[in-house]
Amino acid sequence: MSTERVMDWRPIFGHDEPYDAQVDGIETAVDTAREGGFSVVEGACGTGKTMIALTAGISLVRNRDTDYERVLVLTSVKQQLRQFETDLETINENLPDDWDPISGLTLVGKADVCPYNRERAAGIDDGNVYDRCETLRDRTRDLTGEGGETTAASLAAQARSQQIGLADSGSRGGGATFLETAGEATPYPPDLPSYGEGGPVGAETEYCPFYARYLEDLPDEGSDGDAAEAVPYDFTGAGMVTPEDLVARSARHGTCPHSVMGAALGHVEVVVGNYYHAFDPRTVGSFTGALLDDSTFVVCDEAHMLEPRVRDLVSEGIADTTLRDAETELSRVIQPVKFEREGRQAEGGSKTADADLVRAELNDSDVSYEELNRTLEFLRDLRGELDRRVTAYLDRNHRGWQSNLTDLEDAEIPLRDPAEPAEDELTEWAREAGYGDADWVRAEAVGAVVARILNEAEDEERTRAAPAVGRVLGEWYRRGHTDYFREVELERTWNEVEPADSWRRAYTARLALHNCVPSDAIGSRLAAFGGGILMSATLEPIEAFTEVTGLQYLEREEDRPVVERRYGLHFPEENRESFAVAAPKFTYDNRGRPGEENPTRDHYADAIERIGRLPGNVLVGMPSYAEADWIAGILENRLSKPVLLDAASDDETTESLKTDFFDGEGKVLVTSLRGTLTEGVDYSGDRLSAAVVCGVPIVNTSSPRTKAVRRAYDDEFEDGFTYALTIPAVRKARQAIGRVIRSPEDVGVRVLLDERYARESWDSVRPYLPADGEFQPVSPDMLELGLDRFRSKLESDSSV
Repeated sequence: MSTERVMDWRPIFGHDEPYDAQVDGIETAVDTAREGGFSVVEGACGTGKTMIALTAGISLVRNRDTDYERVLVLTSVKQQLRQFETDLETINENLPDDWDPISGLTLVGKADVCPYNRERAAGIDDGNVYDRCETLRDRTRDLTGEGGETTAASLAAQARSQQIGLADSGSRGGGATFLETAGEATPYPPDLPSYGEGGPVGAETEYCPFYARYLEDLPDEGSDGDAAEAVPYDFTGAGMVTPEDLVARSARHGTCPHSVMGAALGHVEVVVGNYYHAFDPRTVGSFTGALLDDSTFVVCDEAHMLEPRVRDLVSEGIADTTLRDAETELSRVIQPVKFEREGRQAEGGSKTADADLVRAELNDSDVSYEELNRTLEFLRDLRGELDRRVTAYLDRNHRGWQSNLTDLEDAEIPLRDPAEPAEDELTEWAREAGYGDADWVRAEAVGAVVARILNEAEDEERTRAAPAVGRVLGEWYRRGHTDYFREVELERTWNEVEPADSWRRAYTARLALHNCVPSDAIGSRLAAFGGGILMSATLEPIEAFTEVTGLQYLEREEDRPVVERRYGLHFPEENRESFAVAAPKFTYDNRGRPGEENPTRDHYADAIERIGRLPGNVLVGMPSYAEADWIAGILENRLSKPVLLDAASDDETTESLKTDFFDGEGKVLVTSLRGTLTEGVDYSGDRLSAAVVCGVPIVNTSSPRTKAVRRAYDDEFEDGFTYALTIPAVRKARQAIGRVIRSPEDVGVRVLLDERYARESWDSVRPYLPADGEFQPVSPDMLELGLDRFRSKLESDSSV
């Protein structure tokens, strides 16, 4: 290890002395990225993975001998996003005096930064913020662009003057009301201003004053200026700018926070975001695409979630309601030409495009009027076939369903045998109905033209249904039948507008195209970056991880190095006990239904009760919410300490439950291992003294989608059950167990309760536990002795 190399990164490292693992991790990441490669790091809690990644990436960016210009951090957990912000602030606080601060920016969505949405003002909320934003932006541009009626400066000034009791824009007296957000007063009223003499003249002239100010601050067209000139702060010296900082600075200046975020995006050294910002095709296409090149060092945090999250992002689907809306849009474009040909007139007052506009747009495209009609017929028939299939499914599986709509549950209707790749039944139906390849493929071009015509006719840019439907139909035709699985998804909703005997009253139906094997999508996207680091506390077996994420392909075919590192838990061993208990397998065949008398359930109830009696807070992770409800009922009857039950709920409810758990004396928190409380939550200090994982949380293997993924993984990796089900389940268990020991001072017990963790067998998962052998195999009886011994130690330590 040369002194020169150490000096490259040590001034950046945010603490006095790095751990040995941090030195190795930083230098491995730097050396590997210099060769265009990726480091894959499994590091137990306390390794300091966040600081490793930031130090390595920033040192490469600040080193003039590399081509790296920025670090892009991707994480799936909000708490980890905050950790990167905190660590960057720590780095900046400890930089040498003659160093400029490291600039950083956190990316969030419009809903998080729009001043109107944040304050629920001007009728804007989470449900409409994206459409309203696009409409207001387009209107503002139209008013101020070439040939527009006014200037951006005039719009911003008019907004300042349109306040209650305010005669001129320079005064803040006279009862003026200003929109406030992020602790700052903006220059504008809480209601949207309208363009026109004398103030508000109608919703059709509303515009966004924040965006108007942003446009005013942009350099003149044709100049050599950059959009970053519109940023109202010096981002090169601002250090870490969090979303709250961004909104406060922008609001004070009266400019659009989201536009400022986009303008600053390419000019900061550290960008913190989530997986959407690199792997969602629409987000990349509209917002972050410029970051995805070889001048970016990418950090994939919580990388054990990379495969399932990207699988969702690169899958497609269209809801029945979206098909309906696309039908309506097509009808509105077709109608004026049809009526003209028939010698009729469209209904008065309609905003539907006139025949001349439709013909002009069609002439400028390669889409014909006949194709519009053909696509409309296709969508109508497709929606009719969807209705037929849903009805037939309910008739088969829920006799009398029309009179019991509230009893229906979410469901999947596979369009082929999930275990046998073959052409799906919907594609077969279309061919038999007379629809060929062109009808699938041309739907995308038709949808784009429909949207353009309607936006022109209504003078309003809106998100239209037809382009989305066309894109999915094109993908449906193009994608294969092994790596992709097609089905109808039924999601429980309630819509009183639909007829009382219609399934549409109880369900939203969706045609789904699932990407079963996202390794190509992940690997090709990672290949766009100059290099990076992928890290988590639970990546083992790393060889399997590199296969399912496409990294092995990059190493073999593109000769880009992939270097693995493993750093174990280095906190004092005497502070923890770790057991793998050889209780009977907690499988459905063994345990039966919740509430049934069963010897296996008795074993688990007794063991969890013993763990629950330990001093302090105890976390109990069950395979499902139904099982969580069962054990919570048992524990409430047996324990004297409070028992809290987590259920599938919204974020606000979950946060409230977590606060209750942390406050006051010891409690037991029971949750599902598929919920949000067993991963990415900080239980450091005395927040948690024990955690028990009950069973191996393998997902529902009867799900058609799961069967399809397993079969696709069989074809791709030869062992679908292990790759698609077992390994992700063990990672879930290890994430939950990892909540206990988070610092050198933490003391606690970790229990894996199921013989598959304890013994070698055909379905053992012990090979996927850490190789350090910390989880001692014990019988249920020996568990009680181990817990008693540790309890005595806790009580002895507390009395010292």
